[in-house]
Amino acid sequence: MLSDIEADPDDAQSLVRFLMYSNQWDIEGLIATTSIHQRKRVAPESMLKMLDAYAKVQPNLLQHEKGFPTADELRPKVKKGLAVYGMEGVGEGHDSEGSEWIIKVLEKNDDRPVWISVWGGPNTLAQALWKIKKTKSGKEAEKLYSKLRVYTISDQDDSGPWIRKTFPNIFFIVTPGYNYSFATWLGIAFPMPGSNTAATSNDWLAKNIQQGHGPLGASYPDVAYGMEGDTPAFLSLISNGLNDAEHPNYGGWGGRYELYKPKFEDSNVGRFKRENWPKDEPETRAIWTNANDSIVSPIDKKSYVGNCETIWRWREEFQNDFAARMDWNTKNFNEVNHPPVPTLAHPESFTVKSGEEFHLNAEGTTDPDGDSMSYWWFQYREAGTHKGNVSFRPYSPNLYNLPVTAPVVSKIETIHFILKVTDKGTPALTRYKRVIVTVLPK
Repeated sequence: MLSDIEADPDDAQSLVRFLMYSNQWDIEGLIATTSIHQRKRVAPESMLKMLDAYAKVQPNLLQHEKGFPTADELRPKVKKGLAVYGMEGVGEGHDSEGSEWIIKVLEKNDDRPVWISVWGGPNTLAQALWKIKKTKSGKEAEKLYSKLRVYTISDQDDSGPWIRKTFPNIFFIVTPGYNYSFATWLGIAFPMPGSNTAATSNDWLAKNIQQGHGPLGASYPDVAYGMEGDTPAFLSLISNGLNDAEHPNYGGWGGRYELYKPKFEDSNVGRFKRENWPKDEPETRAIWTNANDSIVSPIDKKSYVGNCETIWRWREEFQNDFAARMDWNTKNFNEVNHPPVPTLAHPESFTVKSGEEFHLNAEGTTDPDGDSMSYWWFQYREAGTHKGNVSFRPYSPNLYNLPVTAPVVSKIETIHFILKVTDKGTPALTRYKRVIVTVLPK
């Protein structure tokens, strides 16, 4: 994780959530960086202070799920980049402990992808890539590049566009631009029509995160500009049955993104417009970037279409999940809620013929707390190739065993069905199963 922590309270907010899910991934580094908002300072000491709070609750977290690393394991992984802005920190003589650490991690004998979750400027990553390109053979370098999965919260320095141009094969998720007017990540918390604003309000945060949830909750700062603007950079890495990080086009808590070369747009418009910011540049390659979802809001029952909708549609569910984990900081297992465990009575992907009836079956689903559960099946239309609606009528989509009739198709199509299982604990927690059905023409 690369963070311009102290430029805005939202980095510290996101770090609290990041640590609360730290058993979901193997943390390799927490690197303090600069950004357009904080050009001459890095603050690794703020990360270490947060780890001190985490150390006090980590033993209790292990009552609820396995795998939470100790603070002592994480402290040596806190590193810093150079306290300079953007491309001023890239090139000969600009190595830092942060950039060297990224190279060391990529060189490990481990074929798993290395996710770089960038909350500020990525110039520390850019320096690592510059050195790899300079010092390794083309084949060696490409092997390291292929491990990378980069998600940057917009462009917070000029090294992000440089990376995309110079390393065209690197997996990269971003809403390009130095300003934020078109950014998908705004869906995390900004008060958009149809979105659940109560779940990101100061009152909700005080009750569910900050107050009465131990030292880590107390370290969660008040909102200054927007809640946790950096959280979408890792939200799709959480294992919830919906997220599939290797397929950003499938959609999940962190949003949905499609791979294409976006047309040039000046992002320095709207409410985020600022004078004397860097000029946006046209993209030179395909990137994973903004995609639209069409949804009906559970708040006002109106229809909305947009890229921010790909995140805010899940807002109540990921906020409830965060709140439940914060309860784990101080309470015993039998005092708090834990997520249900969905199960399918069939494979997660299968093939049917055009017009054929089949069943979506969640028999065997359980809840660790013995809670009653609700089931809800829906078609995630944008994630599949079949763009028409699949009607469940006359059946209700809240059955655990749902009969479905495949649409009549003239070519091979895929349909994504999502099972939402929500328990009746407090707060109510949701887990998912994604079923991909391939429909063959007759």
